[in-house]
Amino acid sequence: MRNQPKYNFFKNTTYALNGLKDLIQTETSFKIELILALILLPVIIFIETTLVYKALMFISLMGMLLAEATNSAIERVVDLVTLEHNHMAGRAKDVGSTIVFLSIFVFTVTWAIILIDIL
Repeated sequence: MRNQPKYNFFKNTTYALNGLKDLIQTETSFKIELILALILLPVIIFIETTLVYKALMFISLMGMLLAEATNSAIERVVDLVTLEHNHMAGRAKDVGSTIVFLSIFVFTVTWAIILIDIL
C-alpha cells in the first residue's frame, strides 16, 4: 500500500509550486534554463511560422526544464539514500545528467532545423 494522501487538486498544486520554488532557489542549472525559456517564449509567440513549428519549439524548450527537474529529483533521492560514494549512486546521477544533455541536444537541433527552414 502506498503512503499517499487522498487526491486534492489544490494541495497537489501547492506541492508542485513548492517544488518549483525549491528548484529556483537551489538549482543553478534550472535557473539558467528557466531564464532561457522566459527569453525564448516570446520568440515562439511572435515568430512567423506554422503552429506545428511553434509547438515543436515549445515542447523542446519545456523538455529542458522537465529534464532538469527530473535530474534534480534523481540526485536528491540518491543523496537521501547515501552521501557516501557508491558506484550505483554515481551511475544513477550520470543517467540523470544524460537526460539533461539529451534534452539540450533535442532543443538545439529542433530550433536549428526550424530556424534554418524559416529564415
